[in-house]
Amino acid sequence: MLPILLLNAANALIVTGCVIRGWMISDPKHNVFRYFTTLSNMLCAAASVVLVVFAAIGTIPEWAVLLKYVGTVAVTVTMLTVFLLLGPVSHDWKMLLSGSELFLHLICPVLALVSYIVFEKIDMTAWIIALGVVPVLLYGALYLQKVIYSPEEKRWSDFYGFNANGKWPLSYALMLLGTATVSFLLWLV
Repeated sequence: MLPILLLNAANALIVTGCVIRGWMISDPKHNVFRYFTTLSNMLCAAASVVLVVFAAIGTIPEWAVLLKYVGTVAVTVTMLTVFLLLGPVSHDWKMLLSGSELFLHLICPVLALVSYIVFEKIDMTAWIIALGVVPVLLYGALYLQKVIYSPEEKRWSDFYGFNANGKWPLSYALMLLGTATVSFLLWLV
């Protein structure tokens, strides 16, 4: 139980510090809570807090591990999106991997992966693969609404570039397919 306690406590503390820092220094137009990076890390950190509490008690219920699985899928999608899409397209690696971004894009996802795969993995039925896709499905719907369908004055910029040249349907399908693949692989491991 000690590794679960330490890894999850570290993850929760780091994410909390990064989110508070980001919120305090962000321009109101670029609120940190609009980014999947922030939201996915907060979900995983919340799951980590749940695991810390139950690990301290001495028994971890299956639903808590399931929550951590969903959070781990979400932060893995964040990490892979940075390394396979945003970094290569923008070439702004310094912005993507410095300060809090280094922790939210790389260190915390790796902590979550190691913690889940090595210490928390339990046998679960394959239906949980679909649960791993839920955060991206929900965020994708929000992003679509805010980037395309909101009134002009309330619209977000397409900061991920997923609607470049009107290619939203393709981007959304690929993100869901990629997330389902990550969810399947994490379940399979």
